Amino acid sequence: MQIECYAQRLLNPFRGVVHIIRYQSAEAVTTDGVEWDIYVANDALLDGLGRAGKRAQISDIRYGHWSAEKGLKRGPLYPSDDFKRLEDMGAVAYEHLLKVHREVPFKFRDAFELWLLDRDDRPLALLHSVRTHSETDTRPPLDWRAGIAAQEHFQSTAIAGLTEPASVYLTRHVNALASGVAQWFCRTDDGAGLGLHTLQGGEPLHGRVLDADAFPPRFIATAGMDAAHTRLVQDYHAWQAPWMLLLPHLDPATRSALEASACQQAESIEKHFRLYPAVIDRAALQAARVEAALVRSQPRPQQQDEGMPMFYIELGSTESQDI
Repeated sequence: MQIECYAQRLLNPFRGVVHIIRYQSAEAVTTDGVEWDIYVANDALLDGLGRAGKRAQISDIRYGHWSAEKGLKRGPLYPSDDFKRLEDMGAVAYEHLLKVHREVPFKFRDAFELWLLDRDDRPLALLHSVRTHSETDTRPPLDWRAGIAAQEHFQSTAIAGLTEPASVYLTRHVNALASGVAQWFCRTDDGAGLGLHTLQGGEPLHGRVLDADAFPPRFIATAGMDAAHTRLVQDYHAWQAPWMLLLPHLDPATRSALEASACQQAESIEKHFRLYPAVIDRAALQAARVEAALVRSQPRPQQQDEGMPMFYIELGSTESQDI
């Protein structure tokens, strides 16, 4: 019985990390280390399809939702022999969750990265990441996006006289620096990257090896930008700080600066804190968590349950086909 526990980034834009416990076609997933959703998929539907080299996506069924405080809340049950098999897979994932949920954060396993390239064929912006070479046949959008949340909440005074949201301007600026070519890389433990196949041209780039320094650690390259646009990207990274702190390979100076920025978003710190691999100023982050607790204690309008979390839906390939 093989059970995998790993972390994977949520990208384009980077918006956090999902931690996954996987057994066959069952997964327990969390983005905060507290609330876990358990899904099963009927992988038997793929048998005999004859889709050599092509992946297909099958609909997920909610096995249940679990937290240490509230225990397991089961999803709907279906009286069928096929569902009994799915139930058994979900039970294995659930039982393992009970054993290892305190061991988060798990190690990142999404070493295959799709980068939008600049006009010098250097990595400009990270678009997607997957765990295995076989998953690099996905066809995600090949433009970088600051994201819907940024359009609503990100602000910057770096560019004078803007008449549109800073995120809209940043999105257009980053994509204007791109060549239109994207390339998959297999990143190694030392941060270097082996160039794999490209999308929209760039075939001669296959097989090249780039040093770790070629890959911007916060997923957007600022080399070649003027001071104002560099500050715009820095402001965007500061806004992303609560989930940037989820990354394991930040140097102490970078982590300290991001912690200071993250403290401006106390509720986001509280959401992600349990998954931070390291903390520099524990007292400051704890103070932010206290602030978040005070905010949560205030009454809020009730929100309707939207079912499957959006972060999980967005893990699927845009080219996958429902069965």
